[in-house]
Amino acid sequence: MKNLLIFSTALVLLCCVNQIFAQQTINGTIMHDNLEREYILYVPANYDASNSVPLVINFHGYTSNAQQQMFYGDFRPIADQAGFLVVQPQGTLDNTGTTHFNVGWGQSTVDDVGFTSALLDTLAAEYAINMERVYSTGMSNGGFMSYLLACELSDRIAAIASVTGSMTPNFIPCTPNHPMPVLEIHGTEDETVPYEGAIFATDIDEVVQHWVKFNNCDEEPMFEEIEDFNTSDMSTVEHYVYENGDNDVNTELFKIIGGGHTWPGTAFAFGSTNQDINASEEVWKFFDRYDINGLRETTSASTFVPRSVVEAFPNPSSGVVNLKFENAAYRNYTIYSLVGEPILEGISNADQAAIDLSEYPQGVYIFKSENKVIRLVKF
Repeated sequence: MKNLLIFSTALVLLCCVNQIFAQQTINGTIMHDNLEREYILYVPANYDASNSVPLVINFHGYTSNAQQQMFYGDFRPIADQAGFLVVQPQGTLDNTGTTHFNVGWGQSTVDDVGFTSALLDTLAAEYAINMERVYSTGMSNGGFMSYLLACELSDRIAAIASVTGSMTPNFIPCTPNHPMPVLEIHGTEDETVPYEGAIFATDIDEVVQHWVKFNNCDEEPMFEEIEDFNTSDMSTVEHYVYENGDNDVNTELFKIIGGGHTWPGTAFAFGSTNQDINASEEVWKFFDRYDINGLRETTSASTFVPRSVVEAFPNPSSGVVNLKFENAAYRNYTIYSLVGEPILEGISNADQAAIDLSEYPQGVYIFKSENKVIRLVKF
């Protein structure tokens, strides 16, 4: 499949923005099936080994790698706030020499389900992880991998989310040992993993209905049309929520109308990348409601809560950028240069603010507010 994640501008940003998130990032390896397997673990600064914390597994896409996924589908600023660990596993090379996770494509014999289980054992031995709150997500091939874990490692996975991924057509039978909360985020104009399915991928509506039936959710979904905050991204969002499943789990779909094979809300946007939602925020919001037994006692069965939205416009800009905060608990913000140097800091006591970049050189700057990261372009 065509790789849409590697492009020169993103590579520059990936190297530079890393300095903004200077918490503990660990490059590790384990041996599994006589293969040395790599991973990148992110540990937030507020991690306390005396308290067990959730773990999010974040799988990269086909042809991509763990480093790129850590930035592209970025959970680190959210982990800093919510206090969970994030691990990005590294795939191996398939018979074409391409990085992948084995979800049944081609002739790969790599046991990635076993690798994931072994990785969980390793991390659980070294860190205080709440093993009832282990979640799996990923981009494209990483989304396929998350579905595979839901089917074949359900005793260790509490919930899964797929961004631009699907299930392989031979997924039936798939019989997890508990109701499985499932979230799919997918663009209708995805040319890599088509929404309508392909020889290697199941139609997305069929995937959703499989989990609606397995989880015994309501047949008719709750529907929410997300406000089109960003009219320049060539896409809109529809949210479908199938509620009242066994153990109070939901099956959910964010349908990105006009969206391509991209991670909504990423700071490294290209193509038809929706900016009305942030996929990382939506995935964590979904995960946070569940443990392996279903709906957590401290959460609500209702999904529809006000979203924290920060909008920056105009962007690109020649000088002044307006900020609009909606449902935001914090309005603190920092603007960073591409070398990670903070150049502006502020706090707004109102729902709107303005920042002036006119004195700064042309180029790209990074806006960070709570768990929102926006790439600003000054021309």
